[in-house]
This record gives sequence, C-alpha cells and structure tokens, in this order.
Amino acid sequence: MPQAARSYEHSAAFDSGFLSVGSIHKIHYEQYGTEDGKPGALPSISHHVRLRLILIVVFVHGGPGGSTSFKKTIFFNPSVYRVILFDQRGCGQSLPLGETRENTLQHLVSDIEALRNHFGIQRWHVFGASWGTTVSLLYTQTHPEAVISLILRGVSFFEAKEKIDFNAAFERTALFYPEMYDELVGLLTEEERNDIAGSYAKRFSCGDRAVELAAMKVYDKWGTVVSKLVPKQDESDAPMSEEDEKSTIASNRVEWHYHAHDLWLKESRYLEHERLEGLKNIPCAIVNGRYDLICPPIAAWKLHKLLPKSRLYMIPDAGHSAYVGSRLMWYIDSHTNSNCRSRVRRISLSIFVMSLQRLQHSRWLSFQALHFTTSLAVFRRYDAFPCSCY
Repeated sequence: MPQAARSYEHSAAFDSGFLSVGSIHKIHYEQYGTEDGKPGALPSISHHVRLRLILIVVFVHGGPGGSTSFKKTIFFNPSVYRVILFDQRGCGQSLPLGETRENTLQHLVSDIEALRNHFGIQRWHVFGASWGTTVSLLYTQTHPEAVISLILRGVSFFEAKEKIDFNAAFERTALFYPEMYDELVGLLTEEERNDIAGSYAKRFSCGDRAVELAAMKVYDKWGTVVSKLVPKQDESDAPMSEEDEKSTIASNRVEWHYHAHDLWLKESRYLEHERLEGLKNIPCAIVNGRYDLICPPIAAWKLHKLLPKSRLYMIPDAGHSAYVGSRLMWYIDSHTNSNCRSRVRRISLSIFVMSLQRLQHSRWLSFQALHFTTSLAVFRRYDAFPCSCY
C-alpha cells in the first residue's frame, strides 16, 4: 500500500506582530519553526554525526485577496526551517481588512522586502502558491540578490496577455462543471451574463450587504468546487459565521480590485521575458496539477522552458488545491531526493561539512540542501507514486 504524504506539526508561533507599510496598511506576520540561534538538525548522515543548519523561507499566499494560515506550516520541517507567514495588504489579519487604497502588485513586492529588512535577513528561500507565484516571481525579478531559491506551486498568469480575460476561467470550467457554471450565471441578469467577471466585481462592491453575500456565496462555492479534482459534495455548502462572511466579503473586494486593474501586470513588466534574465541562475522548483483549472499547466510549462535551473513536477492526479484528501500537493520526486542522498553518501564527511559552511555563498548548494533537508512533498510517495518531472 502506498504511503500517505508526510506533513509536519509545528508549535505555536514563536513570534507574531504587525509591520506598518505605507500610510494606511499594517501587514500581519507570524514566524514558526526554528528560531535564530537555535539551528535545526539535518537528517543524520550516520548514527554518530548530525549536521546543523537553518533554512529561512517566506511563504507568499494565493489570491489576490487570499490569506495565510497555520496550515501552511505543514510543508516545512520545524527542526530545519524558520518559516515566515504573512497576510498581504487588506487580507487575513492585516489591517485595515479589505482596504484597496495603496494596494497594488508593486506594493506587495515592496512589502516582502520590508519584511526581509525588518527581520535582518540577508537571503531567504521564497515559496509562492497560486497568485503567490506571480508575486514571488516579480519579487525575485526585483530583488534577485535576496533570493536563494524559488518554489512555485500552481503558476498563475504567466501565460496571460496584458489585458486579461477573466471570463475565460469561467468558460473553461464550464466544460467540466456545467452545473456549477449554471449556478454562477443564474444569479445574473441576461445583460450581466455578457461580462460575468465584471458583473460579480460590481456586486462585491455595491454596498448592499445582502447582494454582496449572495454573490460571495455562489462565487466562493464555484472556487471551492473547481479547485479540486474530486470535490466533496457538501464541502462548499457549509454555513458561514458572521466573522467568516465579513472576511470573505473583504477577500472578494480585494480580489476584484486587482482584477479591475489587470493585476498591474503591465505596469510591473512581469510578462517581459527579458526580465527573467536575473532569474536564470536561481534554482527553481515548479509544481502544477495536471488538471488545474484555475492555473492551467501551460503557464508552468512556459515558465520552466525559460528558466534553465528550474525543475517542473507535473502531478498526474491533481487539480489546483494544495491539499488532496490526506495528501499534500507538494512534491520533490524520489529521483531528486535519492540522488541527493546518494551524493551525500559518496562525498566524504569533511568535504560535505565544508560545502555546508560555504552554503550562504552558493545558491545551488543551498537548493540541494533544501531538497535534502525537507520532505516537502506533493504526493510524497517515493517509488510508489510517480509524477512527470522535466
């Protein structure tokens, strides 16, 4: 029987707080895992020797308008990683909730750099999920000297044009979930159905709470259903608390604020491939579900072809969600990990220790250490569960 994917259990955050950014916003952050001065232990090379190392990773959540949560820590071994989670402007626990002023893609990039400076971190690993891959890529384009490696799960908008057709996502999912599509458009008038995205955007910001709630519930149900390969029948119909309703309305308001401005991709020059030159020497792991209807695999494929030091892991039975049943959608395949382990066995202990001492000066060694020391695993079923690796 195949092994279930491994996940990690963390204690409560060892640090949390707010960082003021700009004149309006305070972004909320939390830190988990290994603190400075308390380095974690690498897996044993022998029964007698243990090597110690800290890896610092910042997690960039999805959206726009999403939020982070304690659940995101399960990807990272707490004895090895110092994990930094934060909520983007207007999201989650950041203040003010739902605020769209001074809230653009460029602001989000500057906030990540503000966090790095606030913590006094020289360089770190960057993990972006869904919309977070867009933010992470632009951050790395802007501050390549600060990034040791990139981990991108569910690549978003890389194949997009400057003018994004958000209705295309609804039309694409209608091929697979026609009943959900009918429910989505059923809330709209005949005229509104000519622009589903624009019509929902107007409803989310109309000021009538009843209208906003009705639109929110249908839209959120659509998102929940189409993000999973096999959605649960009753999962999307669970009742919401008043607090959940408030945060979800705020989330949708921020999301459609970004959509109304085409995510500021043109202004960021994110899609200009020459801007990827600075990324070509940064190791990058790209993970995508084969049946991801939210972030189709074509975006991951195109990005992979432009980054020579990237590896693409295409998960054969996954959609968009990072959580499938009891398994995590994060995969470093058996070939990569077994190569790394066997390489360590072949190298003498003294050379390996020297390599680790030079880790801060070597992006590639650090990325190999990332593979070796973590068991981040989308469908971590070495040997028993293959995926396509490119």
